[in-house]
Amino acid sequence: MRKFQQKAVLTLTTAALLAGSVAVSGPANAASSPIAACGGGSYHVIDQYALRSYATVYLMYNGSTDCVVTWKTAYVGTPTEVQAFIERESDFKAVEDDGKYSYYAGPVKIYAPGTCVIWGGSAAFPSGATASAWYEHWSHCD
Repeated sequence: MRKFQQKAVLTLTTAALLAGSVAVSGPANAASSPIAACGGGSYHVIDQYALRSYATVYLMYNGSTDCVVTWKTAYVGTPTEVQAFIERESDFKAVEDDGKYSYYAGPVKIYAPGTCVIWGGSAAFPSGATASAWYEHWSHCD
């Protein structure tokens, strides 16, 4: 019986430590800018579109990879539906991030040198009704 109790205590202690480490290693803090969300470095904004006063969709490029982030400008800190989307023309591969986010959706990245992309995003009110959505068709073909 004593061995069973020792094993049970050891198992519970291990489980508590693992749970603590998961809580500590949770999601990273929100990025400080759309460029930082894409990874910083050589990314630069090549286009953007305001979704009313609720968010701005940014298209960034680093010479080979396009990155889209939909950055909230209203209801910041409150989880609302936000989406970032990009698709490359050469093979119609698409990448999307859609969910209830407090700060931004994305980054969504796609390797697309020498081919056009569709890019865009959307943002919604806290009630879930769509506030604004926008998509640019086959552009930025460099």
